[in-house]
Amino acid sequence: MRRTDRLFEIIQILRDGRLHRAQDIAARLEVSTRTIYRDMDTLVASGVPVEGERGVGYMVREAITLPPLTLTPAELEALNLGMAIVAEAADAELKAAAESLAAKVDAVLPVETVAEAEAWKFAVYPFANAARGFAHMPALRAAIKARQKLHLRYRRIDGTLTERVIRPLHMEYWGRVWTLTAWCETRGDFRVFRVDLIEAAEALPELFVDEPGKRLQDYQACEAARHRGGDAPAS
Repeated sequence: MRRTDRLFEIIQILRDGRLHRAQDIAARLEVSTRTIYRDMDTLVASGVPVEGERGVGYMVREAITLPPLTLTPAELEALNLGMAIVAEAADAELKAAAESLAAKVDAVLPVETVAEAEAWKFAVYPFANAARGFAHMPALRAAIKARQKLHLRYRRIDGTLTERVIRPLHMEYWGRVWTLTAWCETRGDFRVFRVDLIEAAEALPELFVDEPGKRLQDYQACEAARHRGGDAPAS
């Protein structure tokens, strides 16, 4: 069972208003009691009104839940852009609500996604950068589809402004931040760019075709080898 599904199942168990022991929930879901303790901590941190403690039991008095949802990448993009806009509003209460909602979304992301996001410090990027990043999404998507080279003005995490000519290959979502995987013509190697750090993306007239060593599958093979070797990603 996926972690997201397990968290939802725990909420369904607790919402009957009765006290449930962690070991009983663990037996029902076929996981360890320690796993249930961690899940309870996650639910509490996400704002779910769980009451109780270890060794006693848990319950939910307020039944405030949504049915399970499966979001497409475009829907995730819309959700994050909406949270970014609200977080920039003058209303302090709405800003706090947007930040709380973002934390809840992060809490139920797949474990491997959260781990990658934490390693890259993606999950804590400023909301103010979100709208700027999303502004480039249509151009990036179109270039990937058309196999069109792009000229990027990109500000690295350390603040250095760089200019690159790239072959855009793939976009991924990592805990409230989108990344663009590309073959960088300037560096002669694969690079992964944070979309929110792209300052300008200009489509060039030159198209590209698949070449061995510069394709998405080549990048994925390089990544598999890098993880085995423990190297850090470049940008």
